[in-house]
This record gives sequence, C-alpha cells and structure tokens, in this order.
Amino acid sequence: MSERTAVSFQQTLDRNIFFKKTKDLKFSTQSAPGWKLFGKVPPRENLQKDSRTIQQEDSSGSLRSVSTPNLLNAGEYEARTGRICKPQAQSSRRKNLEFEPLSTTALILEDRPANLPAKSAEEAQRHRQEYDEMVAEAKKREMKEALKRKKIMKERFKQEENIANAMIIWNTEVLPNWETMRHTRKVRDLWWLGLPPSVRGKVWSLAIGNELNITHELYEIFLSRAKEQWKSLSETVSENDTEDSGASISDREASLELIKLDISRTFPSLFIFQKGGPYHDLLHSVLGAYTCYRPDVGYVQGMSFIAAVLILNLEEADAFIAFANLLNKPCQMAFFSCRS
Repeated sequence: MSERTAVSFQQTLDRNIFFKKTKDLKFSTQSAPGWKLFGKVPPRENLQKDSRTIQQEDSSGSLRSVSTPNLLNAGEYEARTGRICKPQAQSSRRKNLEFEPLSTTALILEDRPANLPAKSAEEAQRHRQEYDEMVAEAKKREMKEALKRKKIMKERFKQEENIANAMIIWNTEVLPNWETMRHTRKVRDLWWLGLPPSVRGKVWSLAIGNELNITHELYEIFLSRAKEQWKSLSETVSENDTEDSGASISDREASLELIKLDISRTFPSLFIFQKGGPYHDLLHSVLGAYTCYRPDVGYVQGMSFIAAVLILNLEEADAFIAFANLLNKPCQMAFFSCRS
C-alpha cells in the first residue's frame, strides 16, 4: 500500500511540474506584447499606439493579457482635462551660498540617501560646520589669488603706459637732437627705465656708432666670402688671402665649425636660433661674415649671444655693423681676442 502511495505521489509531482513548464512556455510564446509589471516587452509592428496591455494574474495562478484603453499618457491627460502637468523642478543644491568658490564645486553637502539611517542632529551640525569652514577657506584663498592677479595686471598696465610715454619722448625730443642730448641726465634716466621696442634698434645703433665705417655693401662682400668657405672648407686658400688674414687655414676652419656648434646652444628656450628656426641662417650669416672680416679674432664662444640680441632688434646688415663696432671697443676686444 505504501509503495502505491509513493508511486501515485511521484506521478502527481511529475505531472504538476511538466504542466507548469508547459504553461510557462505557452505563455511566453502567446502573450500579447506591451509592457509587463516588472519589465518591458518589445511591441509588435502592427500594434496600435493607443493600446495599453498589461499582464495580470487570475485566480488560478496563470497570467492573462488585459487591454486598458483608458490608460492615458501625460499628453492625452492634458488634452482631455485641460490641466498642465508641470515637471518637478530640480532644487538647487546651494541656495544659501552667495559666493561659490571654484575649488569647491565638487564639494556638496547633502543628507544621506533614503535607504541609509539618517544623521543625528550632532553629526549633521558637525558636518555643516566643517563644510562651512572648507568653503570659507576656499573663498579666502581664491579672493587672495584674485587680488594678486589684479595687482599684476595693474602693474603691467602701468608699465605699458610708461613705455608708451617714453616712446613719445624718444621720438620727439631725444632722437631728433641725439648729439646734444645723449649725455644729459634725462636721457640717462630714460636708459635705466628701458628702451621701448619700437626705438630700441635705432637707439642702439646711434649709441654704438660706426667708427669702422662699415657699409651694407661691405657686409655683402664678407658674407659671400663666408658662403664660399662653407661650401669648400677643405680647399686651400690662395696665398694672398693667407697673408692678408694673418691666420692659418685650420684656424679659420675651426672658427666656422665652432659657429655651427655654438648657434644650436644660443637661447635654446626660444627655439628660434636652432636649425630650422627663423633666425638660424641669419645668425649664421652675421657670425660667418665677421669671421671673414676679422680673421685675426675669428669666432669666440659667446659671440653668438651678442649677435642674437642685435638681430632681434635690427636688420641683418645693421646688426652686423653694430656687432663689429661693439666688439671693436677696447673692453670687448680685449675679452674676445683672449689677450693677456
């Protein structure tokens, strides 16, 4: 008897399990499209837009489809009732702050989420106090930086105004009467204030002078000689050139090679005198022409910096004239000629 009861119970259990699986499979294949209570079902193409179908569970435990045509969306509800559904406005997170420091934009004081225990009054007060202190410190720091930037801009505007005023004095008073005013106290004070960029090259040329009487044509001559020597450093120079120069061919070749090496190290942070820069060939030409103009001196390391500063403020030929006359001064000549 017990064996029959066990077999009957086993058959009933198997029948219920397979029947449940069959119902579920049937439901998944024949259920109407729409949206379910806990997940969306992709609608069919021939489904009307106004239909609303949900799945409900009947008393027997199975799911059935129920059409709800009276379920309205927000647009239909507004059209029928005449009421406008206003979207809930996002509340500002910082309503009470008159000043919002930039460094604390990601620092927002909020309550705990609803799924967590609420803060106690003491804890909330302590967090509020710490938050206010951080915002006040950030505000103080940013106000200090703003005052510093304002001070720097004020000094810059003042400097530009002084340069503009000095430029007017140089152009209207000093340069037209250079010989009579060059040694006056007023000009000396203007020198210490700095020369405006627009008159710097002209004032330098007048201050250095041209005692050597170098012309633009003479510069072109020595530049062409330098270019010829660059093309053929290994070729021998004629005896007349060697006697006039007073220097050996090896010394001249060494000077030309030293120019190439030293130019790459001239104001490297500017990247304008290195190979490929806008002033590389110009500086190379001025230094090469001077090597041919004064072969007894040649090129000495450090000359490129002086020539580079002149090139930035003068034309090529004028820069060579100022460079040659400046190095001809007793102090500079004694330094660069390495004479004891």
